[in-house]
Amino acid sequence: MTERKHEDTSHDEGQRPKERQKDRGRRPTQRQGQAHYYTKPFSFALELGFFAGFIWGGMHWLFYLLHFTIVPVGFLAEPFFKHEYIYTAAGHLTGWLFFIVFSILASLLYTFTIRKLKGPLPGMVYGIVWWLILFVLVGPKLGMMKPLNGLTWDSIITELCFFLLWGLFIGYTVAMEYTDERKREPEQAGA
Repeated sequence: MTERKHEDTSHDEGQRPKERQKDRGRRPTQRQGQAHYYTKPFSFALELGFFAGFIWGGMHWLFYLLHFTIVPVGFLAEPFFKHEYIYTAAGHLTGWLFFIVFSILASLLYTFTIRKLKGPLPGMVYGIVWWLILFVLVGPKLGMMKPLNGLTWDSIITELCFFLLWGLFIGYTVAMEYTDERKREPEQAGA
């Protein structure tokens, strides 16, 4: 009986007995829906862009080394360096750094324009749009790569899938951070 009285006095006096029984054994914490987390868009986009460029730039380099594509990882650096330099090991590393910077800029653009869109589809479309810009509109004119009719089918398909997955990585990461889907899921699962 003394234990019970001690337990009853440890709760707020304004609570009804039914609420005390319901909360017994739980730590007094905020509910997940009540906590407000705010992610700063600029620093989030910088970090996301860095990792998108680092991870997917490395994947592009692997695709090039395995001969899935004839477009080197340094294709973004092509307008700024000699063509022969792009095909050296130092040129590949320089191209990887250019891809990291490109990914940072692309993630900043995505975060500040369309971050409220939900799901994976907007990111995939974003990646395909960048593929169209780089491989159809700008790239052949700046000498970054051959026109589409000069590339192999393996290269075209590899690059299209690569940019689709790269866009998915950026878009879905931003969507998970800035929409409420992730925050609502645990509440529904526990109900």
